[in-house]
Amino acid sequence: MRERKLHPDPRHPSKARPGRWEVANNCEHPPDYWTIHGLWPDKSGECNRSWPFNPDEIKGLLPDMRLYWPDVLHSSPNHSVHFWRHEWEKHGTCAAQLDALNSQRKYFGKTLDLYKELALNSTLQKLGIKPSISYYQGEKVQTLGQIELCLTRDLQLQDCPEPGEPAPQRREAGPGGTPILGLEICEDGPVFYPPPKETNH
Repeated sequence: MRERKLHPDPRHPSKARPGRWEVANNCEHPPDYWTIHGLWPDKSGECNRSWPFNPDEIKGLLPDMRLYWPDVLHSSPNHSVHFWRHEWEKHGTCAAQLDALNSQRKYFGKTLDLYKELALNSTLQKLGIKPSISYYQGEKVQTLGQIELCLTRDLQLQDCPEPGEPAPQRREAGPGGTPILGLEICEDGPVFYPPPKETNH
């Protein structure tokens, strides 16, 4: 399984720039921290796609969902509900084969717990990995657009595929057919980590 955290994809500078999604007309104030995209099983053979999303089952989680798992492409709260529905129906119904994730409350709740436990934002800061407008001039530079954490079936961290190894298919359409840009595993070399907000030069 993969816990996916999404950030604008600056590999396509015509579509996105640091901290601002150009593909969404109404996303003017994106979060300035990493957010959750989803918890995705690598294999989707045992999915129950007939299990509909019921927002009443996650009412107690909504404050954290809005904060840590927003729809970053659309600023309307209603779009987040559509996004969560998509995540449940496409991925949660597959993850539900695990006892720890076998309900909507467990799937969303456990993903939020993992997000808080891993504390990605503060962990990066502690390791000295901070957003910057500086980058290596004149070199081919990769831009950090997403961080994937690979988990075992017991939801413990494990090594992810190495650069050059096949990675699970990532290209898909999001809620309402919104395209999600494909990302690739970074090779060894310089990586640009842009700040989340526009910076005046």
